Amino acid sequence: MKYTIPAILFAGGKSSRMGEDKALMPFQSYSTLSEFQYHKLQQWFSEIYLSSKTDKFPFTAKVIQDTYQESSPLVGLISVFETLECDAVFVLSVDAPMVDENVVKKLWDAYQEDVKRENSNLHAIIAQSPSGVQPLCGIYKRSILPDVKTNFNAHNHRLKALLPKHSTNIVHFKDNTPFTNVNTKKEYLNLLAKLN
Repeated sequence: MKYTIPAILFAGGKSSRMGEDKALMPFQSYSTLSEFQYHKLQQWFSEIYLSSKTDKFPFTAKVIQDTYQESSPLVGLISVFETLECDAVFVLSVDAPMVDENVVKKLWDAYQEDVKRENSNLHAIIAQSPSGVQPLCGIYKRSILPDVKTNFNAHNHRLKALLPKHSTNIVHFKDNTPFTNVNTKKEYLNLLAKLN
């Protein structure tokens, strides 16, 4: 069974700490990290989209291009909900390649529990590891969109600043490993070495 909400791979960041676009760097047997992540998500979701400023990807995929000039995951979230007609989306950052099915299933199960509740005021189901909240690994509901726009208009683009304002279900994980990020060249090379 595949999950019935769209999965959005956020791959439009500036990659300033990496020094090059990390979404387009090779990863394992794939020509790009974004393609590795896309094919992984295809195992679990029927619909997958890439969120980015442009369609820069050297493989066939549906891309939701940002509808605003600014660059941030907040802008990506607005663009996603303005493009798709859906009540919720799963989001994942392109630079978190170790997120696995166990993580996704735990978040999905929490979302399903919320769906069963009448008059739920929950807006997001977000992962948290020992190192902190992971705002780009979770499920966002459309009901969060008005306040996302409020933060956008206030020039506050941090997702972590948005979440405490809302009814957010924080799903706890005991291990940091699935949430390993590759933000720098050193982190990228260390992860490749571990996986080889």
